[in-house]
Amino acid sequence: MNKFSYFKRENITKELKETAFDLLIIGGGITGAGIALDAASRGMKVALIEKNDFASGTSSKSTKLIHGGLRYLKQFDFWLVKEVGTERAIVHDLAPHLVIPEKMILPLIDGGTYGSWLTSIGLKVYDILASVEGEDKRKMLTKKEALKKEPLLPKKILNGAGYYAEYRTDDARLTIEVLKTALNYDAKIMNYTEATQFIYKDDRVVGAKVKDGFSNENYDIKAKYVVNACGPWVDELRQLNHSKTGKRLHLTKGVHLVVAHEKLPVQQSVYFDIPDGRMMFAIPRGKVTYFGTTDTNYQKDKNNVEVNLIDATYLISAVNNMFPDINISLDDIQSSWAGLRPLIHEEGKSASELSRKDEIFVSDTELISIAGGKLTGYRKMAERIVDLVSKKYKRRFDKEFSEIKTKKIVLSGGEFKNSSEVQSYTDAIYNRISEVDFDQKDAEYLVHNYGKQTDIILKKFDELMDENQQEKMIKAEVWFTINYEMTCTPTDFFMRRTGRLFFDKPSVDLYKEYVIQLFENQLNYDEVTQQKNREELNKKLTSIVTFN
Repeated sequence: MNKFSYFKRENITKELKETAFDLLIIGGGITGAGIALDAASRGMKVALIEKNDFASGTSSKSTKLIHGGLRYLKQFDFWLVKEVGTERAIVHDLAPHLVIPEKMILPLIDGGTYGSWLTSIGLKVYDILASVEGEDKRKMLTKKEALKKEPLLPKKILNGAGYYAEYRTDDARLTIEVLKTALNYDAKIMNYTEATQFIYKDDRVVGAKVKDGFSNENYDIKAKYVVNACGPWVDELRQLNHSKTGKRLHLTKGVHLVVAHEKLPVQQSVYFDIPDGRMMFAIPRGKVTYFGTTDTNYQKDKNNVEVNLIDATYLISAVNNMFPDINISLDDIQSSWAGLRPLIHEEGKSASELSRKDEIFVSDTELISIAGGKLTGYRKMAERIVDLVSKKYKRRFDKEFSEIKTKKIVLSGGEFKNSSEVQSYTDAIYNRISEVDFDQKDAEYLVHNYGKQTDIILKKFDELMDENQQEKMIKAEVWFTINYEMTCTPTDFFMRRTGRLFFDKPSVDLYKEYVIQLFENQLNYDEVTQQKNREELNKKLTSIVTFN
């Protein structure tokens, strides 16, 4: 049985109770996952806990781009452009099935943010800072060339376009694969486990009291150092540690809406002006197109971030304004998501002006907290935290850990040399499944989610005797995510392991009862738990299309 199986929860809990860890990480988003992999690969004994499911906060609610930070050029933040641009190329190499090249078109319009000359210079600087090479280098397009690539652009006000490379990902899948890779270095990782108090010795934090979300059992996890990587909840843990002083978080909300691709049939991603002076993305993905994002201050319930009517109408009117032949209404929205950016507060700055750089806070009791930063920069953020812990460790315990290795550690499922090999593998998977009523998009879905692990899923698929091929494939996926990815509920499956809730909601509507039943059968859930799972999923399905 795989060591990241739901059925291993009891064993992992026992190890969390009995092991003296070097490092305890609280927070199972991309930042915590990155720290776990970096620290464990250097030889530290690592534990990571997450109070909900992995990636259930900010790390499943981003624009889902590993991007080079073009917009930070406007803020003259060259350091950030260089770092995230360089990191983008590294993460693509580590998981080419999951970090996929995506051409981006930047329309140049009358009265727009970017003029032709400045865009050309800006994209050139961007290429240099981000070490962009070959086919990914920027091109400047005439009006005619731009319309050929994207006929939906506004002919009357269009002057041309910039054309450059970005990378598309699934943020939650990336988080899961980083966590699974950390397991190869003996990290102990558990979801649905909340830190309720810190443990102190000689005025230092040396662990945490935690509560299991399923059994309600309370127990202690001991560690020489504790890292608070809780994203929007970082200040809550600092407060629990009585160390919320000085700089604090400034949360902003980012909203994205999803429509069927035929409703917004862009041929590639578009980064475009909106009337209030901000910029927005429209990104095609499989059967849908999604667009966003907003950037508004947020001070409400962090555990229940919703898309309201103002958010939805703002984004819809921005799309309709840029694409004159498009007329999207609220009724066209298939899905949506709203996430929080845990930025560092700066007096006098608006939400959009706040820096996206990460910052580290160390309390008097040695609680190490990290906030801010970008999905793209997760590996460098982890490196900075683990370097800090290593230095403290050497001073206190006179023990050194090996140098950082994550630049070369291929993420689970990503054993491909390059994008061409991913395409060849996808074609091979299509040949395998096309005989049983699946198409190329189904093959892409499997490979872009699971990479080479698709072989494990298809082996299970072949063993099953069900007659309905779609149900059979879902059954194989559910089995895989429970046994290999610590999936505990149908919402975990539909939302964070497969992305279906966002990118293929009709399939969730069709198969939700089937999947709820699969979880009951495979995990022996009682009637109360099954009903709780059903209510949670139905609540999510309602919230993603309800705008109050």
